[in-house]
Parts: sequence; C-alpha cells; structure tokens
Amino acid sequence: MTPAASTGTAPSPTAALSAQGVSIWLDDLSRGRILSGGLETLLAGRNVVGITTNPTIFASAVSTGHAYDAQLASLAASGTSSSDAVFAITTADVAHAADLLRPIHDATTGLDGWVSIEVSAASAHDSHATIEEAERLTAAIARPNVFVKIPATRAGLDAISTAIARGISINVTLIFSLERYRAVIDAYLSGLEQAHAAGVDLRGIRSVASFFVSRVDTEVDKRLDAIGSDAARSLRGKAGVANARLAYEIYEQAFSTERAQRLAALGAHPQRPLWASTGVKDPALRDTYYVEELVAPGVVNTMPERTLQATFDHGEIRGNTVAGTYEQSRRILAAVADLGISFDEVTLGLENAGVAAFAASGEQLTDTVAKALAASSKTGA
Repeated sequence: MTPAASTGTAPSPTAALSAQGVSIWLDDLSRGRILSGGLETLLAGRNVVGITTNPTIFASAVSTGHAYDAQLASLAASGTSSSDAVFAITTADVAHAADLLRPIHDATTGLDGWVSIEVSAASAHDSHATIEEAERLTAAIARPNVFVKIPATRAGLDAISTAIARGISINVTLIFSLERYRAVIDAYLSGLEQAHAAGVDLRGIRSVASFFVSRVDTEVDKRLDAIGSDAARSLRGKAGVANARLAYEIYEQAFSTERAQRLAALGAHPQRPLWASTGVKDPALRDTYYVEELVAPGVVNTMPERTLQATFDHGEIRGNTVAGTYEQSRRILAAVADLGISFDEVTLGLENAGVAAFAASGEQLTDTVAKALAASSKTGA
C-alpha cells in the first residue's frame, strides 16, 4: 500500500488508517475530476488507492459541467444510440482512471489500484445478461485493474461464480445480510474452483465483497424510532457497525478453511471485505463514524469525498476496532431482534431498494445522455 506524505511529525489520519491495513478507495468518479487533476491530487495526498463507481455517480457527473461535451458531440455526429453512448462514456472514464491507478496496482502486485464499473441494475435478476455485460465491459476497457460490479442478488450469485470461473475480477455489491455474504463467499470460491479446473491462472483473479453499512442503520433506526422506548433509543446507530463487524468474522473464518487454503496454495487470493455506504446519514453521528469503527487489516473502505476529507482532517484512528467485538455485536443484533425488528426483512428490503435505485439512476443517466446527444445534434446541424 502506498504511504501518504505527512505534513507534521505524526502521520495524517488517512496514513494511519492505511498503516492499519485498510485500503482507502474513493466512491466517486467524473471526467471533470480526471481532467482537472483532482483525482491525482487525492491519490498523492489522501492515501486513495482505488475507486468505485455506480450509475448514480455517473448520472450526476454527466448532468453537471461541460467535461463530456466533446465526446457527446462526436457520438451525436456518428448517430450513436443513447445506450451505446452511455457505455462509451462510462468505459472511457473508467479506462482513464485505471491508467492513473495502474502504478498503484503494479506497486501492490494487484492488491490495490482498482477501478470498479457496474453492470446494469436492470440485469440484476438475470444471470445470463449479467455475465454477457461483464464480459463486454471487460473487453471494452481492457485494463488489468478494473473490477466489474455485480449485485449480490440470488441471480447475481450464479453470475459471480461464472464470471470468476472465466477469469473476470469482480466487485460484488449491495450485500446487506450475513447470510447473503456467506453465499457470496461460497460463489467466489466455487468460481475459483471452476477456474482452476478450466486451467485459468488463479493468481490473476481478484475480488472484493461490498458490504453496506450506513443504509442498515438508516432503516433499523427508523424502526427503533417508531418503537420509541429507552431500549430502542439506546440501539440507534449501532446495528450497521455490528452487522459489518460480524461480516469480518465470517471473512476470517471462511478464508481460513481447508477449502480456501487449498485454493490459496494454487495462487488464489482472499476476497476482501469492502465497507460501502460509509457516508454518515445521521447528523447525530461523527462524520467519520463508519471509518473509525470499522478498522481491520485486509479491508477496503470506499468513501465519498466528504467522508475522505473529514477523515484526513480530524479522523481518530485508534487501531483495530473490529477485533474482539464479535460477542458484543451479536448482542446488539439480538437486542434489535428482541424489539420485534426482523433483520432479514430489513436487509432484503435494502437489497431490493438498492437494485431499484441503481436501475432508476441508470435510466436517468440514459435520459440525460439522450438529451445531450439531441442538443449536440442541433448544435452541429
């Protein structure tokens, strides 16, 4: 991992976080950020070693500023459809960012320096369509440090195994429940086993599992507030971290099994947990809460820029804050259940809402691009 320069005698909080074994990734990407040099600044000064994207991020990027005007004009002149234009725009941004992060990827022998691009959420429940799109994205970008993001729906599990078996590195996204996380790990290991049987070199395959945090608290806290008791209020802001900490326990256990160790001996890498949705949504919490409470070696924390900056400015990195918390975390989730809140219902609802939100953002992005193409056509006519 690349150490950050420090402006004083003590390392910056982001450097301290990196020293604890946490890879800091930026949850944002735009053409403007690339062209302005802003991305390179974050790589150099904030310990950022990776990037994640999603349809919402791209929809926001394309709808603001003029960084995409030249490409949109070219696409409009060639009569490109809006869906093909979206593909061209997003893959171009990811390819450019991957080139900027390639030195980090090489220096860490493939651990970091990754950029993620998501398959269409409209295919989230169609395994065949997801695999086809994953292969198309991989071929179009043609960079060794690009993750294809696949949602962890039931259909997504089959697509994950198949994609891994074909040597495609995958960022599994929208994981909310411990049960689904176990299934994601099994899908990854199954894919590795299939890849080895097919003669694929396991050393070139990487994966992260994006476990969402703050969205869990948002939903659970809403239900706790409805209950309104002292016991309920005492649990606010605790379920998301407890859930994530228990996911880390699962990670430790799963990749120490005989099955995982056998694959490791063949060159396979563990699928690292990635903390997603780490921007604080409750103003009562510190804006660095989901960073400080989830420090553990071997994880990724992907942050929106606001959280990244807050961590750099005043984060309190106290060492590993996950180790030794498992029993306490189980008690927290048990206490939530004792109040009549179904965690299974919460996490399934969050998965469905997440897929729907990304699908809506994908439609918004396509609509934004369609309007921009039409405007470019009129301007060039």
